Amino acid sequence: MHVRALEFYCGIGLNFPWFDADSSPVLIGSKGGLHRALKLSDVEATVVRAFDWDQMSCRVYNANYNLNSSSIVRKTDISTLNASDLVELDAHLWLLSPSCQPYTVLNPAAKGAADPRAKSFLHLVEHVIPDLVGLGRGPKWILVENVAGFEASTTRQTLVDVLKRCDYASIELALTPLQFGIPNSRLRYYLLAKARPMSFGVASREPQKIWTCIPGHGDPWVDAWDSCEASQLKHYLDSIMSSDGDIYKVPDRVLEKWGRLFDIVLPSSRRSCCFTRGYTQMVERAGSILQMNENLDTTRTFDEFLSLKELYNSEAAQPQAQISCVHSAPVGILHPLHLRYFTPSELLRLFHFDPPSSFLTGKDIANSHEAPHAQANPSKFIWPVEVSDKSKYRLLGNSVNIEVVKRLINYLFEAQE
Repeated sequence: MHVRALEFYCGIGLNFPWFDADSSPVLIGSKGGLHRALKLSDVEATVVRAFDWDQMSCRVYNANYNLNSSSIVRKTDISTLNASDLVELDAHLWLLSPSCQPYTVLNPAAKGAADPRAKSFLHLVEHVIPDLVGLGRGPKWILVENVAGFEASTTRQTLVDVLKRCDYASIELALTPLQFGIPNSRLRYYLLAKARPMSFGVASREPQKIWTCIPGHGDPWVDAWDSCEASQLKHYLDSIMSSDGDIYKVPDRVLEKWGRLFDIVLPSSRRSCCFTRGYTQMVERAGSILQMNENLDTTRTFDEFLSLKELYNSEAAQPQAQISCVHSAPVGILHPLHLRYFTPSELLRLFHFDPPSSFLTGKDIANSHEAPHAQANPSKFIWPVEVSDKSKYRLLGNSVNIEVVKRLINYLFEAQE
């Protein structure tokens, strides 16, 4: 059976929206992240239609995916879709990455189901799915992805209740790329569902459990900082010439004021923090930066910088002070660390849109024919020429990890007793 799929909130990796009081909700979706995971999975499937609201996201999606040279993405307010719009698409699989902002623990003002950005997903769950099931045309398989914290929301409870009422078997999971050997800490909530009489076997007997591993595929995840077995970050990095490196160098004004707040990792490190759409624009909780010089001790160097900065400021504050013992700005002490941001192409690799060659399977190689860094690689992710680095970071922010979703899709389609 060749599976026909629909992708909702398809934009740029994960649906990361924002809301302007003077406009409609803007939904930045998964950059075809779910589409790409499906393409790399063991399932013979085709995405026949994708929906998103953001125009830039749609352009990026269209540059990477089409069907018989025709665009499959539609710029659509998903809350206006109904069963009659979808029934003719005859889709067996739904892939959904709805807005995470109403549920994230990083947003103290999160309103959950009361947030306008939750409206379209609740519309699909409460109205469209039941209507399609009533017509005998509901999806056979469903995958939902969202931020950790979604599992405590009323939206999640509504989703679980509706799926049970519509006779779906479901399983919920909380997974991070770290447990799959990828050096990025990114805990996400996932729900998988399949129409009965299909089931998830033993996993279906514990309907309230949030699984921390894919059942039958590894042990429950325990996050231990000192025993991480992920790959080193160096396998995901670009070969940057010194002139190009200046583009991604952390500016002195940022280092001087906020440098101690960064999460700093080395090429030899085996983890990095979650990256958000505010990467390069914010410091805390926006993502890790790289220290390319591994010969210097980060803590000691920053301690020297702070001590010199304090001395510099105290001398400068004295009347008609002549700064005798500090001949240059203290931030210069940090320069030998060679601190820089991850590049957009490195983040694509880290999120496995363009995975390192060590992760390629036989099917991946058959699809790509060349190593993932090769220019001629037909599966290499494409950015339209008009997309700036700032927009790339915004669109990549909070992206899904393709490897994790690929494994979940494979599990979703496994035959279960």
